[in-house]
Amino acid sequence: MRHLLKKLLPSVAVALTVTGISLPIPARAQTYPIDCAILLCLSGGWPASVPCARARAEFIRRITPWPVEPPLQIWRCPMGASYERDRPSNNAGRIFEVLYRPDNRRPLQSSPFYDLVPADWALLLVQDRADIDISGPEFNVVRSIRVFDVRYARQHESGRDGDCNRSATVVLGTYGTQGDFAWQRSSIAALPADHVGLERWGQNCPGIYHRSVFVDWRDYEGNYGFEQVNY
Repeated sequence: MRHLLKKLLPSVAVALTVTGISLPIPARAQTYPIDCAILLCLSGGWPASVPCARARAEFIRRITPWPVEPPLQIWRCPMGASYERDRPSNNAGRIFEVLYRPDNRRPLQSSPFYDLVPADWALLLVQDRADIDISGPEFNVVRSIRVFDVRYARQHESGRDGDCNRSATVVLGTYGTQGDFAWQRSSIAALPADHVGLERWGQNCPGIYHRSVFVDWRDYEGNYGFEQVNY
């Protein structure tokens, strides 16, 4: 996690503050957009901290039907806002400019979203995608996220001849270059190996009825992670 933060932030001190590793955080529980926390914590492999625990709980809540939501809604993390007219070249660092002051003073207290930016700065809101260019490799974690929604999968024998009937509806949610989220049709065969509940699909004809949401990703260092919610 610390290796990641050194890559993303201008200083390790700010990184430790944001993740709550070394500073007390209960009073700051709601002083940052939750999707900024999800982005940081997911990238770092969900390090143990109260902010990351809250972020992960929200991440999982969003894939708990119904409806199934994009687990990371990066368009809700205002990275384009800045306190400096000369912005740093590292786009990833901008995620923290609206959470912490550039001079490393105390974090901003809870306030309405628009109060996070000085009045003479226009805050550009972008619908359903990041408000900065995230096409660089430091944001590959966003594009690695896949959401498999197994809305219906049934296998059973029917009729006197013992025919095996199989039917399934699976959709896959993925992120585009700028964090835009879209659904497309998928299949049981495309489910990752770590998905549980359909191992006997296509083997003879054991009775199966299954519904689940499975999301997986790669963190900043390429480590694989996943969550599954059955319903």
